[in-house]
Amino acid sequence: MLSTRPRVLLADDYPDIVKALSRLLSLEFEIVGSVTDGSALLETAQRLQPDVIVLDVHLPNVDTLEACRTMTRVNPEMKVIMFTALDPNAGQAFFQAGASAFVSKLSSGDLVSTIKRLCADRG
Repeated sequence: MLSTRPRVLLADDYPDIVKALSRLLSLEFEIVGSVTDGSALLETAQRLQPDVIVLDVHLPNVDTLEACRTMTRVNPEMKVIMFTALDPNAGQAFFQAGASAFVSKLSSGDLVSTIKRLCADRG
């Protein structure tokens, strides 16, 4: 039987954050993969076709703004959540590039509710 849980790809350059997010999110979502380096991000997103990508704003070896723009252009149904320690109000450029939401690393509990909200209307 196929999973009906939203499929999530994690992208953060800190492996400990990826592990913690995976533990937190796997209770309610299907974690389809993770990347810690931007060079694999676009290929992995294309191959795995997740419903949601949790993307660190500063992933190495990629312009995350351009990656966000490319991923949402290639798959408009895919939701990109910018996961950042920065002020979310500084992220207008990411919203213009197709990001669906910003979640602070200081309140990662908001990540679960944000993913649920973004996937509520998926068919």
